Amino acid sequence: MKRIKSLVHSLLSGLFLCGLATGVQAADAITWDMPTPYPDKTFHTQNIMQFADEVRQATNGRLDIKIHSAGSLFKHPEIKNAVRGGQVPIGEFFVSLLSNENPVFGADSQPFLATNYEDAEKLWLAQKPIITGLLEKQSLMPLFSVAWPPQGLYTKKPINTVEDLKGIKFRTYNATLEKLANLVGAAPTQVEVPDIPQAFATGRVEAMITSPSTGADSKAWDFVSHFTDIQAWVPKNIVVVNQRTFQKLDQDIQQAVLTAAANAEKRGWEMSRKENSDQIAVLKDNGMTVVEPSEELMAGLKNVGEEMLVEWKQAAGAEGEALLQAFGN
Repeated sequence: MKRIKSLVHSLLSGLFLCGLATGVQAADAITWDMPTPYPDKTFHTQNIMQFADEVRQATNGRLDIKIHSAGSLFKHPEIKNAVRGGQVPIGEFFVSLLSNENPVFGADSQPFLATNYEDAEKLWLAQKPIITGLLEKQSLMPLFSVAWPPQGLYTKKPINTVEDLKGIKFRTYNATLEKLANLVGAAPTQVEVPDIPQAFATGRVEAMITSPSTGADSKAWDFVSHFTDIQAWVPKNIVVVNQRTFQKLDQDIQQAVLTAAANAEKRGWEMSRKENSDQIAVLKDNGMTVVEPSEELMAGLKNVGEEMLVEWKQAAGAEGEALLQAFGN
């Protein structure tokens, strides 16, 4: 009887100690809320979900990154400052949203500077150290950056030269695109992504430059007939972390985050390439005419891009010059 009581006591003591250990482990676990601007189905968000899973697994749950997608926690323009101010430790946003802070942030959205994935990766290598330094001044640290598919031209008719764009009502969404529209003789009109179908249906716009992803998501075949793959630029998103918050992590957790970030950047660019080909196929499958641009059209567009780059260089100063030298332009 005494032996049975002793065994029961030992078992209960063991369970109690295990409970304490579990409680300590739970108490030590860290949760990071992460706002992102895009829906769950977007490949950027899917890539970030994999990043969070990898961090969770590598740290045995000691760091749990909870994704708040589609602007549900903070709206897109608010995310950077939310991370900077410590309201959240980590977040994702469109790099060139910060071009009003410094033109270097908008280098990847300069028309016809980098027009394919290879050049876009090369530009990111040149851009990254400068962006890292700029963000460090705001107590932010970049973790990884992933490209969107190259931007193409959507129209209701074939476009063979720059002159064919003259007078066309052109959808814009930032100052750079508005300037491009003006330089080719089009009539710029500001239209956000959710309003694209209605803007075309009501005749407010007749053409746009955007990615195959946005074209497919907005069902562009309902209001335009031609997609010309001009690959005007290859913009990027970036994931940043609050530097002070990151430095508070244990060294092994920091390394797990950095390793997962490196994997996410590599995987994300591969996902972007697949997204590009998949969504162009969707445009074709829905009856759109998908064409390569003529030499005359590209020559005219690149001339416009060079004119815009001169102005960008003046605004970007020494940092812009250093970036272009590293890029080889």
